[in-house]
This record gives sequence, C-alpha cells and structure tokens, in this order.
Amino acid sequence: MSRTAAILLAAGSGARMQGRVADKVLAPLGGRPLFSHSAATFLESGVVDYYVVVYRDQRQMLELSAFAPTPATFVKGGRERQDSVAQALAALPPDIAHVFIHDCARPFIRPDQLVTLHKIVRREHAVVLAHRVTDTIKLHHKSGRLGPLKRDRLWAMETPQVFRRDLIVSAYERARDRDVRLTDDAAAVELLKHPVALLENPYPNPKLTTPADLLWFEYLLAHAAT
Repeated sequence: MSRTAAILLAAGSGARMQGRVADKVLAPLGGRPLFSHSAATFLESGVVDYYVVVYRDQRQMLELSAFAPTPATFVKGGRERQDSVAQALAALPPDIAHVFIHDCARPFIRPDQLVTLHKIVRREHAVVLAHRVTDTIKLHHKSGRLGPLKRDRLWAMETPQVFRRDLIVSAYERARDRDVRLTDDAAAVELLKHPVALLENPYPNPKLTTPADLLWFEYLLAHAAT
C-alpha cells in the first residue's frame, strides 16, 4: 500500500530577522516554537504517514526533535532551499507515493486544507496552496516603462505544495541537469510542462520573514478563524 510523506523545511537561515530571534522556526508563537504549529497541524490532519524534517545544524535538530511528528527522518539542509528538498526527497522510503513540501516558517496551515490537498494530488498529481493577488502588479522594463499584468490571472504561491513522488523527483532532476535556480517546488514541475492545480486559500498563511512579522503572527494566532 502506497503512503504519503511530508517534508518539513526548517533549515532556512532567517537572515532577514536581523538577529531578533536566533532561529525563526524556533521563535515563540503562542508559547511554543513556530515549527510545532505546522507539525501539530499535519498530525491532526491524519493524511501523512511519514515525515522528513530538514534541519540546519545539530543544535537545531535536537530542539526540533522534541516537536517533530513520528515516524520521522532528519536530513541536514543544503546550501540552497532546492538542495534541501532534493536531499529530503532522496531520503524517502520507497513506498511513498505522494509528498507534501512545507516551509515551517508558515505556521497557519489548517488540517482541512491538508485533507483537501491530499485528495487533489491523487487526481491531479501536483497541487499548490495559493491565494489570489489583490494588488496591482506591473512589469518594470529597462526603458522605464511599466507593463500591465492581468490581476485576475495572478496567484501568490504558498506551501504546502503537494506532488506525486515520481513527478517531483523527476522535476528536481531536470532542474539539476539544467542548473535552474528554483523559487518554489512548483517551478520544478513547470520545467516538465506538467500542469499544477491550485487550491485557493481564503485564510492568512504568511511566512515569517522580518521582525515586524512577529507581532502580526501573534495577532493572527489570537484571532484565528475557526
């Protein structure tokens, strides 16, 4: 019987936190580390059978292990995010058919979303949690001119992103062979010209990036939609 895995990314440097916290995925949110919120949500959803936690260093791994779901393998992160994901994919057991990839700096995922993503990936083979862009976005050309983009076709990518295991492995192999720098996992699948489904997220799912985000996160946690 095929199983589903989740890759929980926690190895980011957090350079833009300006030293406000030593490790952003271990930053306190509601009295517990940021990482624990994502881990608990995946456990509550019941859709994942196996976890790979990508860590930065030995000290961080020990702290993450107190909150990591089980069963789990810990994989040391690479130089770039895509290196970390590739190493985590290589660590998956052979019976994994689908894989979630989630940045644990986004703690506001919901169990019902994970269940829905799991249903969609079994049909579409690639699906991303995303939200519609509400700002007006323009291209700035070298000439100084601004070029319009159709806002109704623009989506901001989030995580989790979920894929059939063989598809995302092939996609990362293609990215490596072409020496392509990826900004997210869906970009790898795009290299194979495979369609990617979107699950619209009506709830805030921000990524902790700067010190100013910490107060915003505490507010979101206190006013979380039920």
